[in-house]
Amino acid sequence: MPHTHSCEYRVYYEDTDAGGIMYHAKYISWCERARSEYLRDVGLQSSLIHQDLGVIFVVRHLEADYLKPARLDELLRVETSLKEMKNSSFLLNQSIFCQDYMLFSMTVTIVCVGAQSARPVRIPDMVRDKLQE
Repeated sequence: MPHTHSCEYRVYYEDTDAGGIMYHAKYISWCERARSEYLRDVGLQSSLIHQDLGVIFVVRHLEADYLKPARLDELLRVETSLKEMKNSSFLLNQSIFCQDYMLFSMTVTIVCVGAQSARPVRIPDMVRDKLQE
């Protein structure tokens, strides 16, 4: 069973439209934050990966499904888990829940690239090992 990381965020007025419904781009933004926290949770800090290993992670592709609206003042949970590991990329499943109801689901492809070249490189073994623990 893959490691699943959870983060919680509350929907504030600034996150919504005039009707109190969360703006669609916020779902993706919160998933980005949750991915950073997921990496930290498995012992990987993006700034240190860049500094020590000379690589960075970039989003190559994502598929998103908006299932139900999030509303002002709701407490949401973002769950992140590894779906698949490849040579220079990995896929993550990310879902946003309000209580036990899934509101949003996304699969994102993250590519490991050289910090200087911006070209795909093999995911360093240390990173690979921590993601697959």
